[in-house]
Amino acid sequence: MTLKDPVWLDRMYNNRARVPEHPAYFARWASDSVQVRATARASLDVRYGDGVNETLDVFPADRPKAPVLLFIHGGYWRSLDKSDHSFLAPAFTRQGVCVVVPNYALCPGAPGRPVTIPDIAMQMVKALDWVVRHAATYGGDPGRITVAGHSAGGHLAAMLLSLQTRPPRNALSVSGLFDLRPLMHTPSLQGALQLTDADARRASPALWPAPRGGCLYSVVGGNESEEFLRHNALIRRAWGARAVPVCKVLPGLDHFSIVDALAEPAHALHRQAMQLLEA
Repeated sequence: MTLKDPVWLDRMYNNRARVPEHPAYFARWASDSVQVRATARASLDVRYGDGVNETLDVFPADRPKAPVLLFIHGGYWRSLDKSDHSFLAPAFTRQGVCVVVPNYALCPGAPGRPVTIPDIAMQMVKALDWVVRHAATYGGDPGRITVAGHSAGGHLAAMLLSLQTRPPRNALSVSGLFDLRPLMHTPSLQGALQLTDADARRASPALWPAPRGGCLYSVVGGNESEEFLRHNALIRRAWGARAVPVCKVLPGLDHFSIVDALAEPAHALHRQAMQLLEA
């Protein structure tokens, strides 16, 4: 079996096929998020740039100089929306955290306006820059920003830790991807992502030097595929224990239930996120 075997790659990377009940997760996240958006104090659809989908939602803190959580949603850079993830905010705002959830353009883009993963990474740089400049308006401390993300968002969180001239203080990658080269050969992803070898290499954090500052917590569900488990271990090997002091496999969680764990205050994953935010 090689990393270019398309059948094996789809078995490793097609999370919706691996978790047949994924529609129930998406429906509940969307429903819970509608409720949060209708009842929580929030500034919705704020523009952080003039490009496609360059908007974000802010759920302010109730205190000044609060830590800021910038959460980047997953969906393999090709699906889902910030509005599907508002349900995550209350578990953090109730603990005095300012939560920001950005959108980004989705691959493959529109005719004549292609969207690549490096394009999305640069949108997240813009979003983080907006948070640094505007966090105080919403009770946040621009010096206490943690970037977290799930799946594709976990990949983007790791990229921000290395890309930014003013990086976030730390990052949390939940079921993240750190070497994109196998995705070039994964049938269920090829059409949307249209990854070239050059783009895969320049957008793979595991191929970069470790960030000079800050740290990354990397976690994955114990019920996820061998490849997602490999990616989780890979970033620790690539960046070292100083840059990745936490590299954990969380038993009993799959690629979608791990997002619920992040929103559950009693869960160890939520507590690790709070540890980063309060550091």
